[in-house]
Amino acid sequence: MTGDILRVSNLVKHFPIHRGVLQREVGRVRAVDDVSFTLKAGETLCIVGESGCGKSTVGRCVLRLIEPTSGKVELEGTEITTLDEERMRPLRRRMQIVFQDPYASLNPRLPAGEIVGEPLENFGIAVGKDKQDRVARLLERVGLRAEAMVRYPFEFSGGQRQRLGLARALAPDPKVIVADEPVSALDVSVQAQVLNLMIDLQEEFGLAYLFISHDLGVVEHIAHRVAVMYLGQIVELADKTELFETPLHPYTEALLAAAPIADPAMRRERLILEGDVPSPANPPPGCRFHTRCPYAVARCRTDTPELREVAPKHWAACHLREPGAPPVKLTRTV
Repeated sequence: MTGDILRVSNLVKHFPIHRGVLQREVGRVRAVDDVSFTLKAGETLCIVGESGCGKSTVGRCVLRLIEPTSGKVELEGTEITTLDEERMRPLRRRMQIVFQDPYASLNPRLPAGEIVGEPLENFGIAVGKDKQDRVARLLERVGLRAEAMVRYPFEFSGGQRQRLGLARALAPDPKVIVADEPVSALDVSVQAQVLNLMIDLQEEFGLAYLFISHDLGVVEHIAHRVAVMYLGQIVELADKTELFETPLHPYTEALLAAAPIADPAMRRERLILEGDVPSPANPPPGCRFHTRCPYAVARCRTDTPELREVAPKHWAACHLREPGAPPVKLTRTV
């Protein structure tokens, strides 16, 4: 892994709330609020968090499927947030997406060969016999037969459809793939097959994955680094092993404690969170997690913690981890 292929700085996405006959703006949903990270070539950065925390919105803003409110997205040193559609088009082949739902992300009226071959024509990469040959190789590379080109999406299983989605994403030879919960709709055994395929493709083509998931078991299998999001902000960012072994934010610890363990003989200490996630349209002041954090102090209710490097290559946004803060023994419930 060498060099940053993707750099996201202070990314913000707010969705306006309109009400009344005149549809006046009465507020904003702060889906993503000041998110920054980098992604290296050949690396997998997993964004993990509860539903509604903004992780999928981050992926779509990076691809400019939706326009960010503010912030910068740089692809291979080129800022893409200020480009018009004409200048953006050549760069779109460098970034592709694999969607969550393999049943809804494929055009049911097109056969598999046309679905995978469409990007090749759109970007002027191949037509005619050359396109057919490329499509056949792509299908075989993701574990499908070349004969599948004439079959329609409804003739494939869920795992096969997701393989078809991977082939389509690979067609224009991208450098970055945003994978938005690509295995959450699949059976567990099929999940492992698709994840192993993605790892093999990454090694073969040098792909960088921005992998979005809520499943920590999946994250542990595929990630190099992990970013934990809560209510539109990254609260912890670290290498996978470091984060799983030594979480430094209470929210991360609660997520890890909630993950199931396959061995029934093992017992895990649990951090119990109380209350509901606040509305992103009206986030609490200070640390956004303080309304559910059992270790919150007075400062947490007024001052917003900065995401800072509290250990080598380990960032956390928590007042308990700031320099000079008294050591805190996290109390857990079995």
